[in-house]
Parts: sequence; structure tokens; C-alpha cells
Amino acid sequence: MEPGQTGSQTKGFGLLIVSISLATFMSSLDGTIVNIALPTISEAFNVSSSTVSWVSTMYLLVMAGCVLIFGKISDVIGFKKVFLSGFLIFTLGSFACGFLPDFVSSFPVLIGSRAFQALGGAMITAIAPAMITAYIPMKQKGKAMGIVLTFAALGTAIGPTIGGVLTQYLSWSWIFFINVPVGICAVLLGAKVIPGSGIHERTGRFDRTGAVLIFTGLASLLFALSEGQELGWTDPAILGSLGLAVLLLGSFVWCELKASDPLLELRLFRKRNFLLSNMLLVLLFFSFAGISYLLPFYLQYVHGFAPSDAGLILTSLSVAMMAGGLLAGMLYNKAGGRLLCIAAGISLVAGYFLLTRVRVDTTTGFVVLCLVLIGFGLGLMMAPISSMVMNSVPKAYQGMVSSLTSLERFAPMTIGIAVFNIVFIQGIIAIATHRGVTREAPANIQMQVLTAGFDLAFLFAFIVGIVILVIAFVAREEVHPDYQEGDDGQATPSGIL
Repeated sequence: MEPGQTGSQTKGFGLLIVSISLATFMSSLDGTIVNIALPTISEAFNVSSSTVSWVSTMYLLVMAGCVLIFGKISDVIGFKKVFLSGFLIFTLGSFACGFLPDFVSSFPVLIGSRAFQALGGAMITAIAPAMITAYIPMKQKGKAMGIVLTFAALGTAIGPTIGGVLTQYLSWSWIFFINVPVGICAVLLGAKVIPGSGIHERTGRFDRTGAVLIFTGLASLLFALSEGQELGWTDPAILGSLGLAVLLLGSFVWCELKASDPLLELRLFRKRNFLLSNMLLVLLFFSFAGISYLLPFYLQYVHGFAPSDAGLILTSLSVAMMAGGLLAGMLYNKAGGRLLCIAAGISLVAGYFLLTRVRVDTTTGFVVLCLVLIGFGLGLMMAPISSMVMNSVPKAYQGMVSSLTSLERFAPMTIGIAVFNIVFIQGIIAIATHRGVTREAPANIQMQVLTAGFDLAFLFAFIVGIVILVIAFVAREEVHPDYQEGDDGQATPSGIL
């Protein structure tokens, strides 16, 4: 808990974990539930497929640009105010997304409502890990983090299924309305069980310049990466966005190093293990996003599965991920984060390696084995590495670093999809250019070229997996002195380093 809290305020931490889990579940669910309804929304408003993709893109851009800002704000005014305000905005935004666009027959209103909803999503996502670190006793933090991240994985996994059912049997509006009752329950529960937050002393003015630079810089980068395939990587808008992102993010780093009270304390990265732990988190979600993006295409185009059958096969990855997350929570205090990360890395590398061995005639059981190993490794690593990052910094930086871990979850996913797609396309180009496919029978050309793209992408994932495993071996687990004095909240923050 934070300075000034008493032990009695954490007796109901089980309900607190439920409240935080609801936040991660809803924000993860909303990241995937919408995609399945995009064709229906496109038809309802008579807009193109590229235009309707902004329903998802806008949510991502606002989330990416705002999480660091709200993480810093929570360090100043406390977690409870930011969390409850965020859930209230998220709930109102969800209702607006479902009701207003249909009521006024306006697609731009849907985009605006989606941006407002993402504002609340950024607030609750930014501080969820920090609330675990701040309020849950040390001996139960690993288990709590495992539960919270398992709910996040569950939301990601069941989003397309719930979205498809609601869209088919009710209407696309219900993919947003479903958030409203959950949001109301979360606000009422959070108001009751979240302790009043201690307010940390401010050392300077709020870093408005940093906030503007990080918001516009990340928005420019993610826009270029999400739209590059659609518009073309040499399109002036994409090149301009990439150049602007480099300029703005470079300026952000320069400003943060000089600011008296920065939005992101970059000096924390001088700590070797803090840097390595964050690198693990980034690479983990980077590889996961790329594989998750390509596997549905692989199962349908190479193995010929129907979309429903392919989705059923892919649930093995989600189920294994949830199992790994729960196991990590149970073993964290006994085995330690580093050992769990090493075991997770071995599982990931094994899964990615086996994925490089899949062929057109590979059995479904072998594919499921690959997915189970990958999903189990992901679930086994997410909670330990998040805890390792959060426990290594002073309490005064909980909100800031919590928002950083949130950014490191979904921003690399956008980048991962773009990079893996480029690798996939390069594999196709390479075989078409260098392996003389024109000498093959016409019936074999398409499949040979297509599988070459997947082969190269899966090999790339295997290489990333090896890097993850090496970092897991090199990294060490450190617990900051703020969390080594009985968990009574009375330790004085010991500074940045």
C-alpha cells in the first residue's frame, strides 16, 4: 500500500483484485471485440474497409498516446481518482459508441466516441499493475499479478467470439453496450475497496511539453505502422508520419532528460536489470502479436480450415496462456521471477522452433502442440516480468512505470504485426525471385510461394524467441528497498537508483 495506509485497509484485497481484473479484462476485450464487427459497421454506414478500420485505429492511437500521461498524473493525485474517473469515462464512452452514431446516423460520431472511450481505457490500463504493487502484500503480489494478467488474456481471447455472437444475434451496437453494466459494477466496487491514495510530493510543474511530444510522436508512429500496408510504405503520408515520429520522439527524450519532474524518468533505464526486464516485455508482445496475426491466415490458406475451425484451434493458445498465467501466480513467490521467465523462454523457443517445422501435410495435433507451448510460455512470463519491472522501482514511480508496462504491451503489438507482415511478404518475394517457381507446375506455384512467406515469418519468430531466452538468463530480479520493509507502507522512497 502507499505511504500513510494502515494494514486494515488491505483486508479486502480479494475484492480489490476483482476490481483491477475487471479493468484489464474490459480494456483487453475492447481491443479485440470490435474487429469482428467491422464489416457490419462498414455496411451500416456505407463506408470502405479502410475507412471503417479507424474504429480500431483511433482506439489504439489514443491509448498509446495517453497511458504515460495518466500514469504520471496518478503518481501525483493518487490511483483511486484516476481509476474511478477512467472507468466512468470508459463506461460513458462505451454507451456513446453504441447509441450516438446510430441515433444521428454519423460515422464520424462513432470515431469521436471511440476516442473518448479510449481516454478512459488509457486511464484504467495505465495504473492497473501499479495498484497491485501498491496495495497487495508482497507475499501475494505474484499471485495477484497472475490473476490480473490472466483476465487480460481472457479478454483478448474471447473478444472475437463474443463480438461475433452479439453482432449476429443482436446488433453491432451491443459490442459497446456490453461494457456499460460491467463498468457500473466496477465503479461501485472500486469506490468501496480501493484505498484512498497517498499523494506524492511534486518536485516541479507537470511536464506538458513531454505529454504533447509523447502523444503526437506515438500517434504518428502507430498511424504509419497500422496504415502502411493499406496505403503503401512509400506513400508520402506514411513517410511523413514516420519522419514526424522520429523527430517528436527524439525531442521527447531530449526534453525528459532536462525536465525537473519528467513524464518518464529515463534515468531508471540506467539500471541494467530494469532495462533488460523492459526489453523482455517488449519482445514478448512483439513476437506474440506477429504470430497471432499470421496464424489465422496460415490455418485457413495453407491447411484449408474454415474460419470457425481455425478459431477453435487458436483457442488452444489462449487456454494455454491462461494456464501459464495462473501457474506463474502460484509459483512466483516460491520460484522467483527469473526462474519462471527462463522456463517460459524455453517453452516459447520450443514452440517457435516447432512452428518452423510445420508443412502443408502437418497434422492438426502438431499445430496445436506448437500453440500450446507458445501460449504457455507467454502466460508463464507475463506476470513475473511485469512484477520484476514494478518491484524494481521506488514507490514514487509506481504510476509512471505501470503506464510504461501498459505501453510496452500494446505498442509492440502494433509494431509486431507490421514487421511480421513485412517479413512474410519478403519471404514470398524471395522465393518468387530466386527459386525459379516458374519451372513448377502451375497448381503448385501459389502454395509454394505462400508457404515460403510463412516459413520466413516463423523463422523470424524463432530468432526473437532465442533473444528472449538469452535476456531471461542474463536478467536478475531486484526488489527495491521500498518493498523490503514489511509491506507496511512506511518505508521512505529511496530515490531513483
